[in-house]
Amino acid sequence: MRVRAGRARGGRARLLTAAIAAVGASAALLALASGTAGSTDRTRSVLAAGRGLALDQAAPAATVAPEGNGATFNGVAAVGALFTEANGKLGAHFCTASVVDAVAGDLAVTAAHCVYGRTGTLVFVPGYANGKTPYGIWTVTKVYTDAAWDASQDPDHDVAFLRLSDAADGTPIENLTGAETLGSGISAGQTVQVIGYPDTAAAPVWCAGQAKGFSATQLEFDCGGYTTGTSGGPFLAGVDPATGQGTVIGVIGGYQQGGDTPQVSYAAVFGPAVAQLYATAQAGG
Repeated sequence: MRVRAGRARGGRARLLTAAIAAVGASAALLALASGTAGSTDRTRSVLAAGRGLALDQAAPAATVAPEGNGATFNGVAAVGALFTEANGKLGAHFCTASVVDAVAGDLAVTAAHCVYGRTGTLVFVPGYANGKTPYGIWTVTKVYTDAAWDASQDPDHDVAFLRLSDAADGTPIENLTGAETLGSGISAGQTVQVIGYPDTAAAPVWCAGQAKGFSATQLEFDCGGYTTGTSGGPFLAGVDPATGQGTVIGVIGGYQQGGDTPQVSYAAVFGPAVAQLYATAQAGG
């Protein structure tokens, strides 16, 4: 598990459908944040047309992680860490989530085991690295999980959507960070980039490889370094090297709540149930 409580801390922890083309070597590039972004207001000022990646994000120096392990980097705008918060102060980060495209611009996706049954204030910090919060801190106002997960923690439904509060001026998170596309019904065998926030690290890790079919309902990704806290990290296919954004086809979770070892991660396949859950979250139900 990739959660401290389960790989999130305790375990590892769509209505939009995307057709993913073969991913060439150039698409394996991951657009990395420079780690020098300033305040949220400054970030907002450099966004083109109110959407997309901040202009101070740059391409990485390398396209492969060393020695089969995830490489630490400075993060991307649409992926971040989940934290507890008390009395206005951040606690420890415990899982990973990513902004997904939504009509209201206020949704993120993570693993259900990361957030199901948690109490207290939870917040999402996109682009978090080395103590910096370049895109602000966003309160989780509602959690959406599938009935099959709620009833029996079915690993095939280990997915949750999070509604996030808008900024004080009414700006939704997606206008600042951009968003990943949500993919449904996409087959195994895609080249993906996987990003996660290990509990004990000050910055995220990433690795590129193949999302193999572990079963008809589960994906497998083999790369080391995905320890406790990486639950909820997105499997991103078709990543645009200019923006670092792609299509989420799974999140670390599912079988063994994401995996019992740092070298092998799992994700529930995004199918009709996830598409329906996404529609419910979009509708605000």
